[in-house]
Amino acid sequence: MTAHFDDLETRSADERAASLAQCLPAQIAAAKALPGYAKALAEVDPDSVTGREALATLPVLRKSALTGAQAAHPPFGGYTVWPASGFDHVFQSPGPIYEPGCVSTNWWRLGRFVHACGIGEGDIVQNCFGYHLTPAGMMFENAARAVGAAVLPAGTGQTELQARAAHDVGVTAYAGTPDYLKVILDKANEMGLDLSRIRRAAVSGGALFPSLRQEYADRGISVLQCYATADLGNVAYESPAMEGMIVDEGVVVEIVRPGTGDPVPDGEVGEVVVTSLNPDYPLIRFATGDLSAVLPGISPCGRTNMRIKGWMGRADQTTKIKGMFVRPEQVADLVARHPDVARARVIAGREDEMDTMTVQLETTATDPAPYEASVAAVLKLKGKVELVPPGSLPNDGKVIDDQRSYG
Repeated sequence: MTAHFDDLETRSADERAASLAQCLPAQIAAAKALPGYAKALAEVDPDSVTGREALATLPVLRKSALTGAQAAHPPFGGYTVWPASGFDHVFQSPGPIYEPGCVSTNWWRLGRFVHACGIGEGDIVQNCFGYHLTPAGMMFENAARAVGAAVLPAGTGQTELQARAAHDVGVTAYAGTPDYLKVILDKANEMGLDLSRIRRAAVSGGALFPSLRQEYADRGISVLQCYATADLGNVAYESPAMEGMIVDEGVVVEIVRPGTGDPVPDGEVGEVVVTSLNPDYPLIRFATGDLSAVLPGISPCGRTNMRIKGWMGRADQTTKIKGMFVRPEQVADLVARHPDVARARVIAGREDEMDTMTVQLETTATDPAPYEASVAAVLKLKGKVELVPPGSLPNDGKVIDDQRSYG
């Protein structure tokens, strides 16, 4: 296997800037021609946007605006080059928000990350990302194809069957959320199954805690993580150097002051804003709501693009639990379903290297069963429901409390 996915990863700063000066104006022009950008980019001359400084003068596109546009003009809100029928897939993520997808080689650019993990021809990847409605399963299947690996499309759940399949098929690599691999490995141990052929894992959709990474290392499994979204595809990824995350060659990443479009100095924590160079879906200065910071220098692995420190939390209260986003508006919807509930608070925690979710509800009721059903329906996750007396939750405006440690 070659050290790098392609020559783009080792370009000089001048080569990368020259390439951006050519492709960025074309991407801005393509976006300007779309109904979704007609107003925001009306006064922009695409030929003048040839680098980061000019890009930083353009308006930021926030997910709330994209969601509103999709509601008015379904399914993509006028932000894609093709209609829904022109893509190979249409996905629905919580919100709801809709994303396009294609089976063409490395469309989400995750092949670059999977290659960095050391996965390639001869590997069989157990893909434990979901294939139902949401895009992660197809994103990583697309990545495996880009590097010539075979795929066991396992999806989520049915852990005993997953462990059995991994053993029988001879799986050598895993793709999925960071903590689910441990569930499979532990189940295999219970069943007396040898999964020692699994040597590499490509994970995303949640935090890879240092203790969990070490546990995998102790089992002989090398685990790397990437930062990717359904809208943008691969944004940044770890290499074997494991020093921050290297920005993908198909995006431009800016770190801005939260709530604005103003870039912050390198090293300062701010919101991740991404411009995608995907010609089919030209998202321009798309605000992710995630926090990170630029990591100075070049990776020891030889990849020369900008590095970021990885995911450092949310600019708002939106939190990812068990690989799924939980948003403040979902908590509001939960409260609205029950007239007896005054306030709610979702607490994200960790137990035995797994995400946990506790939902506290202010009510005089004593039976949690009706609320448990609502939690599963609205938040799309199962969690513990605690009924607490009215007035007992902190009056701090917080509806989602992430109590996990990312140190």
